[in-house]
Amino acid sequence: MSVEENQQKLAQFNEFFSIEHPFNVNITELTAVGTLGYDQFLSRIPLPFKMATDIVTLDQSALRPLQAISGVAGQLVEYLNHQSEKIDLLVGYILSQQDDVSQRFQGVKFGGGGIVFQADKAFELNQLLELKLFFLEENCAVFCHGEVISIESDEQQFLHKIIFHHIREEDREILVRTSLHQQSKQLQRLAKARDQAAKNQTD
Repeated sequence: MSVEENQQKLAQFNEFFSIEHPFNVNITELTAVGTLGYDQFLSRIPLPFKMATDIVTLDQSALRPLQAISGVAGQLVEYLNHQSEKIDLLVGYILSQQDDVSQRFQGVKFGGGGIVFQADKAFELNQLLELKLFFLEENCAVFCHGEVISIESDEQQFLHKIIFHHIREEDREILVRTSLHQQSKQLQRLAKARDQAAKNQTD
């Protein structure tokens, strides 16, 4: 890969907001991937991953029109949200069974453009990988294919930057929403820590 191509892929990674956050990722090396098209990629997606994404997408589209309605409809929305949470817990449990310890690596950063994960060994630059991303605190997981575009050594660990090679748009949207949700939680924790520090100074 030329320097120009590498810069283009790094720019593609940076097109989307990304956030540092720990998560599990299962990784399988892909071979003979040159003939693997998008339709073949879709056929490889395990059913639990398809089901989880479909449920999230349906919840978003079904509840959005009701968000602005108050009164009795507001109570209905609250009830539906509780039912959705129950389903999310069940889906989260099903997805957790897909997390294979033998293929598990530690993800450290993610966004709509790709991920960064660390490993004891270095994969090959431009290598294509099959990825299963797990965000079980959000009861969601994403199946996709990615390409290694950067490798850095960090205290006996290798940091790999991956751009998505094949990913469904609805899964990309889930990653974008999840990254923004994690940013919101991080900002809330920082604000709480600042408030606590200020309170301690005045006591």
